[in-house]
Amino acid sequence: MKRVVIKVGTAVLTQDGKLALDRLENLVDLIAKLKNEKNYEVILVSSGAVGAGYTSIQLDKKVLANKQALAAIGQPLLLKNYKKRFKTHNIVCAQMLFIADDFDSRKRSANAQNVMEILLQNKVLPIINENDVIATEELVFGDNDQLAAHVAYHFKADILAILSDIDGFYDKNPKECDDAKLLKTVDFIEPSELQMKQTANSEFATGGIVTKLKAADFLMNRNIPMFLSSGFDLTNAYEFLYNENHAGGTIFKPKN
Repeated sequence: MKRVVIKVGTAVLTQDGKLALDRLENLVDLIAKLKNEKNYEVILVSSGAVGAGYTSIQLDKKVLANKQALAAIGQPLLLKNYKKRFKTHNIVCAQMLFIADDFDSRKRSANAQNVMEILLQNKVLPIINENDVIATEELVFGDNDQLAAHVAYHFKADILAILSDIDGFYDKNPKECDDAKLLKTVDFIEPSELQMKQTANSEFATGGIVTKLKAADFLMNRNIPMFLSSGFDLTNAYEFLYNENHAGGTIFKPKN
């Protein structure tokens, strides 16, 4: 059985200050097909709690306490929408929230791994997010791309798939260069590329291509591949994850 971690970003799940329910539903349909038809074990790492919270109360997210409050409001709202839609596919959801320190603690990591195995053995879908409500600068991952990479590694996934507003890794910035070409396969990331400035496209996003490269580098060094594709149009994600056909998107593949 293949174990897949799917990470979806805030830019995909929110639009114009609201949850993008059509895109959330498309994601749910994809995961349901992987679980019910391909018999894959799927772990979902979902951003969007802060953005979801903002749909209920408009607070300045630049203030840490406000951001934590928005996450506290938004996390159950996000989970409610997931649970409602997964229920139509007879899939039970579970929530798991982490901070970076959880994976540094051998005891807490072991506890989380035990729970994860029980959930997956019983065909439950774990939905993971960073615990923004209690995370501090010392304990925070900072973005869910890094969290997803650690989830894939510590929970022994076969692959991490990041579905984003970025549809792959290009040889140049496609927003600035018309001749930019998508790199379908990457087996080495230049150290200088990991030091580039982070630029998120969404008001509530914290990532950008750099955080995805860091996640890929982390996993490639541990012999785990990562797939990067669009979360707006799931055609390439379906082709790769369901049909095992690499039609589009970028696969970051360890050399050995």
